[in-house]
Amino acid sequence: MTAATIAPTRLRLGLAALAVSAFSVFGTPAHARGPDGIADVAEKVIDAVVNISTSQTVEAKGGGSNTMPQLPPGSPFEEFFDDFFKNRKGPGGSKGGDNSPPRKTNSLGSGFIIDTAGVVVTNNHVIADADEIHVILNDGTKIKAELVGVDKKTDLAVLKIKPPKPLVAVKFGDSDKLRLGDWVVAIGNPFSLGGTVTAGIVSAKNRDISSGPYDSYIQTDASINRGNSGGPLFNLDGDVIGVNTLIISPSGGSIGIGFAVPSKTVVGVVDQLRQFGELRRGWLGVRIQSVTDEIAESLNIKPPRGALVAGVDDKGPAKPAGIEPGDVVVKFDGKDVKDPKDLSRVVADTAVGKEVDVIIIRKGQEETKKVTLGRLQDPDKVQVTAKTDEPAPEKPVTQKALGLDLAALNKDLRTRYKIKDSVKGVVVTNVDANSDAAEKRLSAGDVIVEVAQEAVSSGADIQKRVDQLKKDGKKSVLLLVSNADGELRFVALSVQ
Repeated sequence: MTAATIAPTRLRLGLAALAVSAFSVFGTPAHARGPDGIADVAEKVIDAVVNISTSQTVEAKGGGSNTMPQLPPGSPFEEFFDDFFKNRKGPGGSKGGDNSPPRKTNSLGSGFIIDTAGVVVTNNHVIADADEIHVILNDGTKIKAELVGVDKKTDLAVLKIKPPKPLVAVKFGDSDKLRLGDWVVAIGNPFSLGGTVTAGIVSAKNRDISSGPYDSYIQTDASINRGNSGGPLFNLDGDVIGVNTLIISPSGGSIGIGFAVPSKTVVGVVDQLRQFGELRRGWLGVRIQSVTDEIAESLNIKPPRGALVAGVDDKGPAKPAGIEPGDVVVKFDGKDVKDPKDLSRVVADTAVGKEVDVIIIRKGQEETKKVTLGRLQDPDKVQVTAKTDEPAPEKPVTQKALGLDLAALNKDLRTRYKIKDSVKGVVVTNVDANSDAAEKRLSAGDVIVEVAQEAVSSGADIQKRVDQLKKDGKKSVLLLVSNADGELRFVALSVQ
């Protein structure tokens, strides 16, 4: 997606030029206008959809009234304002008003009421860093809101208001029951225009766009624009089956590719935010990676599936349960695991402290492990140590195999590559640029811990294992590779 951008759909207010175009719909076939029930859905739920208004104090850059307003790309006023604000003098005679005080900025988004007691759901990015949050009802009533809790990983937030009058609330539907082509209705506050209804179909399910660790979006062609963030996506029963969050667009406007967090995810997050004010996700304590065709062939797994355990946390729940690097998780708590994303999502959604059955494949055989889940904590920030000049060590004795220069670990090599004492194996000192190892991103300083699930301590050990695999007719060899900090991953290399 080189030309397009993936953007949250919150609207930052500023001076903008809106061009409105119209076209005739007379003569449109009835089947092209969508189902008749859309009007009934809109009438039923419109009063439960709200606008979210936030304000934030920011340091002025170039001065309060002298600050360049935000304009849509390609605006005809862009060049005019650019020249005007660059040349205008601020307080004290300086250009741009460098001494101007902090100023307030406003943002708008959408949300919806899920409890008549005044509970509102929206996106986290709609209210992030806000000093004040207000909920604006469909009739224009403006109410100050209190933040209950947020979850950045799913981009969801829960607000609480004190209703001055009876409210209308909506309920969640089951997003798992959606089918491709089902009609959906989006309601929100695009471009601060107020309650706006659009309709479309479900274009895709379980869409992973790499925006977070638990991506599983509903994709829809219902028009979603900036300001729609946090608004609900309804089915034709008037149930919320998603929260509109992202769009893909080269211009910032709708091109028919929008994404909503499915209600199955939203319900669990909202329940925990209401109960605890935070998320308490399950934790297995493993590092995982994909099972590629080459890795599957090396591990005798047909067809390729599951999540390959590349490392096990010494303090995590998987360790005492007997899960080891090289195991492939194919089922967790009765749910099939097709890939690492599946495992990440199902573990996160499982209650902390629950004992679950984890089915793994180890050396071609299925085994069941019982694991009591821990609680996922935010990872500590990694501290980067400044490099220091050190005398160059003597050149190690190396052996070539698989396009790699390999050497037994010693003190000099540990110092050169900053390899922890806990890491054992054979260090890579050079990689042939034209080799399969280079394509798989092996690099100098990586340490080969195992070959075909057997520990190695020298280049000769590796060559011996490779020769045996070639003799057995294997097409690839599975390496367990560690980085300098001891983080493990599996890499399959061709032996042909």
